[in-house]
Amino acid sequence: MIKRLLTGLITLAATILPGCDAIFLDEFKPGITTSAEVEKRMGRPAAEYSNADGSITWEYNRQPQGIHTHMLTFDARQILLRIEQVLSDKNYAKISNGLDKAQVQRILGKPGKTNVFAMKREEVWDWRVDGTPNSEEWHFYVHFSTDTGLVVNTTKMMLQRGG
Repeated sequence: MIKRLLTGLITLAATILPGCDAIFLDEFKPGITTSAEVEKRMGRPAAEYSNADGSITWEYNRQPQGIHTHMLTFDARQILLRIEQVLSDKNYAKISNGLDKAQVQRILGKPGKTNVFAMKREEVWDWRVDGTPNSEEWHFYVHFSTDTGLVVNTTKMMLQRGG
């Protein structure tokens, strides 16, 4: 009984919590909201990236179950500059052969899963993403050579469900 209740609560939390991001993100205003306010509402970011202009970008990643990764960028005074949902066709197009893992993670955030295919000599990073039709489960994959650690291919596909 306890195990069922716990499973139900975990499932409910996984369903509701990603929706909280949208509520909080709508409340944040570039030029006004501070990093302290964001951290209070959203918690610590999954990663932080320093930018050449002195700003800093925080990653809020909802992988592997969610389909969004938001990057929030703050100026040197810790005031919000912008909010970007980075799992987008625009950003997928930035992933080109020869990029390394750090460069890919900086663009798309941490993947939901990684798999190594020894026979193909590839490591594949997997993000669950938005797609059309949106009633299906879509994934974006970045393939890295295990020899060089660099991108050799990308794919976006809908997972086929058994029927």
